[in-house]
Amino acid sequence: MKKLLLLGFGVIALAACQPATKTAGHNLDIKTAHRLNKDHPMEYTKAGQTDADHLYLEDVLGEAALEKVRDWNKRSEPLMQNDVYKAMKAELLEVYNSPEKIPYVNYRAGHAYNFWQDDKNVKGVWRRTTLGSYRSDNPKWEVVLDIDALAKAEDKNWVYKGASCLAPHYERCIVSLSDGGKDATERREFDITTKSFEKGGFLLPESKGGTDWLDKNRLLVGVDFGSDKNGQATMTDSGYPFVSKLWQRGTDLSTARELMRGEKTDVGVWPGTIKNASGEDEILLVRAVTFYTTEYYWVPRSGENKWKPVKLPVPLKSNLGDQFKGQQLMTLQEDWRGYTSGTLVSFSIDAFMKTGAIETVHEVIAPTARQSIDGFGATKDAVLLSLYENVSGSAYAFDFDGETWTKTKLDFPANGKVGIGSTNAKESVAFINTESFLTPDTLWSVDTSKMKIEQAKSLPSWFDAASMQARQFEVASSDGTKIPYFVVSAKDIEQNGKNPTLLYGYGGFEISINPSYSATIGRAWLARGGVYVVANIRGGGEFGPDWHQAGLKTKRQIIYDDFIAVAEDLIANKTTSPKHLGIHGRSNGGLLMGVMFTQRPDLFNAVTIGVPLLDMRRYDKLLAGASWVGEYGDPDDEGAEGAYIRTLSPYHNIRNDVKYPIPYIYTSTKDDRVHPGHARKMAQRLEDMGLDFLYYENIDGGHAGAANLEETAHSQALIYSYLAGKLMPK
Repeated sequence: MKKLLLLGFGVIALAACQPATKTAGHNLDIKTAHRLNKDHPMEYTKAGQTDADHLYLEDVLGEAALEKVRDWNKRSEPLMQNDVYKAMKAELLEVYNSPEKIPYVNYRAGHAYNFWQDDKNVKGVWRRTTLGSYRSDNPKWEVVLDIDALAKAEDKNWVYKGASCLAPHYERCIVSLSDGGKDATERREFDITTKSFEKGGFLLPESKGGTDWLDKNRLLVGVDFGSDKNGQATMTDSGYPFVSKLWQRGTDLSTARELMRGEKTDVGVWPGTIKNASGEDEILLVRAVTFYTTEYYWVPRSGENKWKPVKLPVPLKSNLGDQFKGQQLMTLQEDWRGYTSGTLVSFSIDAFMKTGAIETVHEVIAPTARQSIDGFGATKDAVLLSLYENVSGSAYAFDFDGETWTKTKLDFPANGKVGIGSTNAKESVAFINTESFLTPDTLWSVDTSKMKIEQAKSLPSWFDAASMQARQFEVASSDGTKIPYFVVSAKDIEQNGKNPTLLYGYGGFEISINPSYSATIGRAWLARGGVYVVANIRGGGEFGPDWHQAGLKTKRQIIYDDFIAVAEDLIANKTTSPKHLGIHGRSNGGLLMGVMFTQRPDLFNAVTIGVPLLDMRRYDKLLAGASWVGEYGDPDDEGAEGAYIRTLSPYHNIRNDVKYPIPYIYTSTKDDRVHPGHARKMAQRLEDMGLDFLYYENIDGGHAGAANLEETAHSQALIYSYLAGKLMPK
């Protein structure tokens, strides 16, 4: 099972991607619009515009809104697409289309599967090869599904969003296809042996949600089923399904057996599978009550509790992972039964299925205060786990002897990122990725039956890393807590306050920003003399759940104080100065940028605000926003929680008497996770007040902002040419 990541780097729900939900904004009635202005009299701007006047921008495909977007795009284009932009785009396309990229794979039943995009395969090909061929210098790939050909044949802008295949042969798959990159996908049954979609097979229209195979003829389904027999919707306020069903091949979806129904106020309910003691698949349902509280239910198919969901007696703040030797792995996000938050534990799944109780719990590993578990996965022979200490990664192999867990440290490069890649509980072959700011990605194959590690693939160096250095520092935040940050620069950097510096941060959803190699940053920024800084601020997962929970809801200002402390330290030690300091963040990081723009505009000369949340008084009314109340708080709360989060809302905190840097705001029309209305309304507020800004809204691309490599190069070149223009000497 995988934890839901509904905001940030991906949407994952039991290995399935999630279709645009109807926005609430432009459907507000006059009374609601009036209440907004009555409750918040400070929302009037210099031009006399109010929040209610901007609600039309929440109509994603509304002609008035798109006309405004086109005007902003057209106005910004000549200011941004200059010679620097053109040079950067060409350099980045060379990287993105390079045949030397690492083809990351999933290994199953003797084949290594990969999805590949380049200048000839713009939308990409899903392909496979043998393990032996993959390890060679020139693998012989067999195309399984050509997305370019499919899109052309069906006249659709298909974006491949992955495939879930039925073990142990992995010949039947559910392929997820997104229109333009949205989280919502259409799901179709695909036959690997014939390389074609199954006629009369499982087919689900566009929806957020998920599916999982129970067996060849039965599919677990959690999607938008439309209104039920009582006229009630089957999607939550967050835009995810709260009904899960078991669908028999050859029957109409409307007749599928309902397994469980959550509440409309839940984040969602997702169906999946879990192994019993015999290794057979059982039904497991995951009910996300809030973003950080989850209930798990096993659905027996025999006995006195047949078809009645049985709740697992685990803490609400926990995350189920793989199974190994009959042990169900579980990470804790709260203290439980003597184990501290952040600990990885295990229990017997067989004992639970017999008694409905969890009697014996085993500790796998308990990270210290400056450690965190980044990820883990089971093979036939071991559990591979990535452990970080002070934001530096390492890897371990764990084994269970029936009573205790033992670990062996694996030999990988230190002081960088170590990521557990593809693992399969039915295979002994796994992959681990290593990289650092200045060391390109290397992919290692691990034979866990022998613990044999071999280098499988590696990236070329895309910039002159030999002349550069990556150093780690720390600075005290407003409460005295030490905040680590990395600085990547030339070795001969002068501390003269004149270095063009880009500071990046995220600070939310327990997502860690670990050292990683970026050809984009290397070529577009570092190679041009820029300094790159990563701030490991609270809200992330760098030091486990406590580091994240320190900035939840009414404690959120500490996240912003951490980021400010890093910026001020860079200025104090003369790495840079406000004239040469710029910042960039996306999604929740876009909110961070908006807060920095409104709280400390004096510190920065460039602010890049990507696919952002900015209207924190209405974020929970837009698309998946309701699912993030557990992170930000309820803006409609009449007490401290609501009042607090509203004071942070960037859209509402722009002032007439403050000098701001010229920001660059970008979003995507087809982002069905973070509503493009956030970026649009921020731009409109700036325009109303006569403040300059740059804007780009890509029609396709979803929350990633781009649907293909050309769009990616375009969007990245816009970002870094903007930063270069603001921060680098002319």
